[in-house]
Amino acid sequence: MAPYILAVDQGTTSTRSILFRPDLSVAGAGQQEFPQHFPASGLVEHEPEDIWRTTLETMKAALAKASAEAGDVAAIGITNQRETTLIWDRKSGKAIHKAIVWQDRRTADMCASLKEQSHEALVAAKTGLLLDPYFSGTKIAWLLDNVPGARKRAEAGELAFGTVDTFLLWRLTGGKVHATDATNASRTLVYDIHRGQWDDELCRLLGVPMSLLPEIRDSSGDFGETDPQLFGRAIPIKGIAGDQQAATVGQACFLPGMMKSTYGTGCFALLNTGASPVASKNRLLTTIAYQLNGKRTYALEGAIFIAGAAVQWLRDGLKIIDAAQRSGDLAATADASQQVYLIPAFVGLGAPYWRPEARGAMFGLTRGTGPAEFARAALEAVCYQTRDLLEAMQGDWGDKKSTILRVDGGMVASDWTMQFLSDILDAPVDRPKVLETTAVGAAYLAGLAQGLCPAPEEFAKSWQLERRFAPKMDPQLRDEKYAGWQDAMRKLLS
Repeated sequence: MAPYILAVDQGTTSTRSILFRPDLSVAGAGQQEFPQHFPASGLVEHEPEDIWRTTLETMKAALAKASAEAGDVAAIGITNQRETTLIWDRKSGKAIHKAIVWQDRRTADMCASLKEQSHEALVAAKTGLLLDPYFSGTKIAWLLDNVPGARKRAEAGELAFGTVDTFLLWRLTGGKVHATDATNASRTLVYDIHRGQWDDELCRLLGVPMSLLPEIRDSSGDFGETDPQLFGRAIPIKGIAGDQQAATVGQACFLPGMMKSTYGTGCFALLNTGASPVASKNRLLTTIAYQLNGKRTYALEGAIFIAGAAVQWLRDGLKIIDAAQRSGDLAATADASQQVYLIPAFVGLGAPYWRPEARGAMFGLTRGTGPAEFARAALEAVCYQTRDLLEAMQGDWGDKKSTILRVDGGMVASDWTMQFLSDILDAPVDRPKVLETTAVGAAYLAGLAQGLCPAPEEFAKSWQLERRFAPKMDPQLRDEKYAGWQDAMRKLLS
């Protein structure tokens, strides 16, 4: 058996490919950033060819780092930025428009109109989602209605829709496989999470022809094989999951009540709720955590649209740091007597507020406020928003005092940020030894299908703690800080 598993982690700002050994240790890796396109306020796009190019080049780079060849790879797993929407020509494989990114707000008016027509209850009951431009369904409708001739071509069966996983699968297989997995399907607004299939009623509501949609498969299973011309020989593709669900798998959150939070461009917290979906009373999302052997496992999810992107703003927009890793060190030097709040609603607010029209604001500025206070406010904002999510989950699921949060993503390398997160949550925060949990999850799903990786309960035993952060903050100070955040949020939303 070939010894390696190749995981593709196609993210919002970069593409990363990691070559894993069967024990899921890293043998080689490649990563490339790619441009973000902002054609107008609230609009975010990617060039599809950038996504494809960086995927192919990083896959080859990961192989080269390990001096490996295609014949050394037993399986490929794919994980991806979710909800980002592409439509392409079935014959040429060329996209009809730039990819509309999950952060994009252009369909806010359509969502508002559907809400006014009282459709949100139906959508939530079937999909577990809310009517928000975050999700793929209204993006599909926008493309069909705004790209000349697109709707007519879609109805004629000439076009295909996919989230990024489906687009990459199509390209990798030379157009032979048009498929997705249940986790990505569950983010489209047109998938019934209870029946496990595309929903004709929702497709009619949003104006999405069902002929556009890919086949839905398990997260771990057969997705075809790569075109032999790409790597010199065909490689089986055996796993697909959206990035947050892949991180849930990579963090071994297989038992109901286990929770992970990933801090990348945005922040996404998932709480495993087991075989039964939990309908949120606090405007969280009900989603599919993973699907194995035809059996769906569900989760509650809270989505924060801006997390690491706020640190990028400090670096690229304000230019007060020269590297993202500097943010924690700078925040540690901030004036403790100042309490500055940043609400980074640069592309609206996600859970539990769901206000796509909201925009960012800062509160508590003084003449003495400087770069250190800005850095601290940006990092603290991510932690306050995590508490917003945890409080909502507490209402839907149970007592947060029993919750231990497993964290991953680029931001968790900052000890300062993780300590503040534990302090403001008043709960332990566990950082694993392996931070690339999203890629690990994709590799595990592929390895499981190929017989290289053990069953979930055995895999869970291999999860290793690097450090547990325990709360140290004075309870009164914790309450004062969070009350200040809530007050700032009320002012912004009033």
